[in-house]
Amino acid sequence: MSQEFKVLIADSTHTIYAEQICKEMEESAKARGTGIAKRSPGYLELKMNEGKAVIAFAADGTWAGFCYIESWSHGEYVANSGLIVAPQYRKDGLAKQIKQKIFELSRKKYPDAKIFGLTTGLAVMKINSDLGYEPVTYSELSQDEAFWQGCKSCVNYDILMSKERKNCLCTAMLYDPKDHYTPEETKKAFKRREQVYERLLRVKQFKFLKNIKRNHFVAAIYSFITGIFLNH
Repeated sequence: MSQEFKVLIADSTHTIYAEQICKEMEESAKARGTGIAKRSPGYLELKMNEGKAVIAFAADGTWAGFCYIESWSHGEYVANSGLIVAPQYRKDGLAKQIKQKIFELSRKKYPDAKIFGLTTGLAVMKINSDLGYEPVTYSELSQDEAFWQGCKSCVNYDILMSKERKNCLCTAMLYDPKDHYTPEETKKAFKRREQVYERLLRVKQFKFLKNIKRNHFVAAIYSFITGIFLNH
């Protein structure tokens, strides 16, 4: 039997969940072995107070999920960030419900903005495709420095910078209200290419992480040898 959820626009009454949400975001990133831009409870509280977040609860009132809106380049670009679902509800279709709600909220608050997202997961790519997002290059995202500064707390930041902010483990996806395919079209396109996307994600993860590990190894050897010479 499928679980029933209430997916609401968050407000000041929900700030009591901010610390729990931050903790779950961090634990989820560790479990996946990938990174996310870290946010403080205070930052999430701000988003709730501004009406720029969505929060979900199970039928018994237990916190179940969350997502928030960020805007860049004076509202030209919008990102639906920090999507998180509590572990016990991750196979109940809640992520899709949250993404749908936050997408609708973004379109209402920023009707002319390009909505984009970065993800390392095929499941989120599918959800985005169902909404009308298309995979794009990083050059089509906001070039606002404040946006890229947010990536500094991600464990994959070294990869991003080594690629001159043109690529990383994340896949970029974009919804442009002025130039886009219909959700039916992007959904069909994703279905046709799903296996290709899956292989690309695996190859990218293997290649990029291998290079980073090699660079860290070389740096460690250099540091060790330098230390020997300095001490003799």
